[in-house]
Amino acid sequence: MFMLAIAPFIGMLFCMWLLTKPPQLSLQYEEYVSADSLASQSGVIKQDLDLAADAAKQTISSIEETAKLYQQTTAAVNSILKTAQTQAARPEHIYNRRITAKLGTPMETVNSNRIRIELYKINPGTYNGYAMKVKLKDPSAMTMSLGTGQPGSVETTMRAVSRHGAVAGINAGGFADGNGGRHPLGTTVINGQYVSGFHPSFKDLTFVGMSKSGQLIGGKFHSRQELDKLEPVFGATFVPVLLKNGKKMAIPDKWRTSPARAPRTVIGNYKDDQLLILITEGYDENGRSGATLQEIQNKLVNLGVMDAYNLDGGGSTSLVLNGRVVNKPSDGSLRPVPTHFLFFK
Repeated sequence: MFMLAIAPFIGMLFCMWLLTKPPQLSLQYEEYVSADSLASQSGVIKQDLDLAADAAKQTISSIEETAKLYQQTTAAVNSILKTAQTQAARPEHIYNRRITAKLGTPMETVNSNRIRIELYKINPGTYNGYAMKVKLKDPSAMTMSLGTGQPGSVETTMRAVSRHGAVAGINAGGFADGNGGRHPLGTTVINGQYVSGFHPSFKDLTFVGMSKSGQLIGGKFHSRQELDKLEPVFGATFVPVLLKNGKKMAIPDKWRTSPARAPRTVIGNYKDDQLLILITEGYDENGRSGATLQEIQNKLVNLGVMDAYNLDGGGSTSLVLNGRVVNKPSDGSLRPVPTHFLFFK
């Protein structure tokens, strides 16, 4: 009975098995199969690599040629630059040689990367003295001292040179005694500051000093604005102006005769901004020894100086170089004064 009962089901399952296809897995792998052989592909890759290697070699060769050309060009440019610098320096060298030819052979030379100093002996017959030519390679190689720092204080040029560590020094502006001290005359500038304010030029007083750019400046100034335009770093006052743009300036009558002759200290400049310090010797201030201002003017013109200013003279005249007093002070010893121009190696 059981078999008869399930026979219809067994028959139905048998029929389904006969009529139904077994499941199949279909894989689409044709597109992933290389059309060419591995050897063919390897050949193409090798050919590409060979081409890349040839291109790299050509690039390297081109870079080497470019580097070589660059080195050659750099060497040529440096050579041209050196030649240009030499040619540019020739006019200065020729001009300096002309100056030196008029001064003679230097007695002493100081040379550093900041300054060049040449000391010459001058003896035109009527007086004796020294000329010190100074080239400031660095504007800071020259400055001015004011006493010992206290109002009315003074010191000798040798003391100022020693105290500040300078290689050379000269006396600078005039002075007036009073109020318990010796005070600088007229407008005085230290480190760009006016010591006792601006004093308009009166009579024949003249300011002389240096600008920020290291150029000698000077003249009569009736307003502070006039002087400020020149940017003075330091300077002092005395009288008179001797030369302006290579031309002699009128010497006040008083200074022609009182005194007629005297020890003198003069500062001037050439057109290339080199400085010339002229020191003349004399045995007193009574007008019987030393040089006249007219003689100094003539000497400066013959030396090719452009601008020149008379500084305090007489017993104040002093020149110190390399630790010694070069001139013979008319007082018999150095006179203490308020201001000095100092030069640094």
